Amino acid sequence: MNRALPLLMLLVIGGALWLRCPELAERPLHNDEAVNAIKFRDLWEKGQYRYDPNEHHGPTLFYATLAWTRLTSAPTFAQMGEARFRMVTVIFGIGLLLLLPLVADGLGRGGTAMAAVLTAVSPALVFYSRYYIHEMLLAFFTLLALGAAWRYHVRPGLKWALLAGAALGLMQATKETFVLTLAAFAGALVCNHLWLRWTRVPTPPWLHTDPASASHSERRRIAGIAVTDIVAGLGMSLVVAVLLFSSFFTNASGPLDSLRTYAPWVNRAAGASPHLHPWNYYFEHLLWFHPRKGPVFSEALIALLALVGGLSGFRRVPLSGANPALLRVLASYTLLLAGMYSGLAYKTPWCLLSFWHSAILLAGVGAVTLWRSAKSIPAKAFLGLGIAAGVGHLAWQAGQLNTNYATNRRNPYIYSQTSASLLELVDQVKAVAQTTAAGDHLLLKVMAPESDYWPLPWYLRQFDQVGYYGNLPADPYAPIMIVAAKLNAELDEQKTHLMVGIFELRPQVFLQLYVAKDVWRDYLAKRPRPSE
Repeated sequence: MNRALPLLMLLVIGGALWLRCPELAERPLHNDEAVNAIKFRDLWEKGQYRYDPNEHHGPTLFYATLAWTRLTSAPTFAQMGEARFRMVTVIFGIGLLLLLPLVADGLGRGGTAMAAVLTAVSPALVFYSRYYIHEMLLAFFTLLALGAAWRYHVRPGLKWALLAGAALGLMQATKETFVLTLAAFAGALVCNHLWLRWTRVPTPPWLHTDPASASHSERRRIAGIAVTDIVAGLGMSLVVAVLLFSSFFTNASGPLDSLRTYAPWVNRAAGASPHLHPWNYYFEHLLWFHPRKGPVFSEALIALLALVGGLSGFRRVPLSGANPALLRVLASYTLLLAGMYSGLAYKTPWCLLSFWHSAILLAGVGAVTLWRSAKSIPAKAFLGLGIAAGVGHLAWQAGQLNTNYATNRRNPYIYSQTSASLLELVDQVKAVAQTTAAGDHLLLKVMAPESDYWPLPWYLRQFDQVGYYGNLPADPYAPIMIVAAKLNAELDEQKTHLMVGIFELRPQVFLQLYVAKDVWRDYLAKRPRPSE
């Protein structure tokens, strides 16, 4: 088994890459992805980044992108493509597999191997690994913090305390919802402590010394080491967070802004947002998503196995060979965090990653528990085939969601997805502009509420004369104008411009394209004619 596990991990990593890497640029950028890419532009071109406490989350995504961009010798920003940005989150998605050895002795070798397989094929993890937003980084740093804390529990040492602290600081610098993760972990530790007291199970020896039999001086030494290490870990967390939020000491208000941010985010969580959904929103998307005239998408297999894995932690000796304390903490953490996210009125589907990945860790243990509980060879064969078929079905779903259903509303994980129609608008604008003498310097005006024109700033990044207006300005006219249909602009009434098309930005949001008559006439005269 010792030799087989590394080989299995290599195969799993290969499979994970195979699901995550193809056609990274095919799906149009979601507006959140485009906002993140445009925010990165200032960091790349000017070396400047300022944390915004009202929007856009923390800086780790942008600095990780900077590291990746420099490592791969990127071209100018205008030449960067979608795949380059999405590769950043793919790397962190694969990183979840590379961190599993930190908890391998806690999950058991079999549980770790199955957790790796399920991590590789989970449709949610695969889909959002290809999404240039913060959630995959938050999942990665959370597992890093858990792994370092577990290693410290097994064999306390300053290096593990510092690593856990650094991971905690990176979580804070990734997304404000890290506080929910911390609260869930704290609650899980309390639940485990109460369980041990209720069942009167002795606490496992710490530092390989039984506290009950240790001398008074030895107990004080153990406690002193713990306090020193915890203080050092918290100090490391603070240093990392301050470094990133201050943009490496170039933005003095950044660290304070990281605290001020909770005022607007608490308001959104309480309901001051358009992203309001019922309590069962995440479970509907994960367990049984069956839109009209669409296939069923479901990760119920993972939920079932996670239930088995979590319950096995309440046995004195789990059949899987996993550590029962770690299983109890993971089970409590998963339930508490899922309950917190479900209880908030504000919901976006990618938030489910925070609790779903810990469910996958439990699911790996659950698969091994079921296997070892099967007594006969036929039972083991039936169970093995069933799990293998379920894993194959998860992989098939992951492939479908990233190809045939990448922009389809029947995909449970898309949300206000940019329509492919927008790319047709962008192609039309570029084609018209290139027939003019100004080319990329042609004046363009985009008139729409801010939420109704993203991700256009990304797709129009090659143009250096683009104006964005939340409403119709006093002088709306330009050679090319893109206008929200809801504004009822009718800019062709003056007979100087033509509306040459209407395009869907995202569901129920439409943009009109106006072109000056002389520019359109020149375009029609110069455009390549289809061969007869």
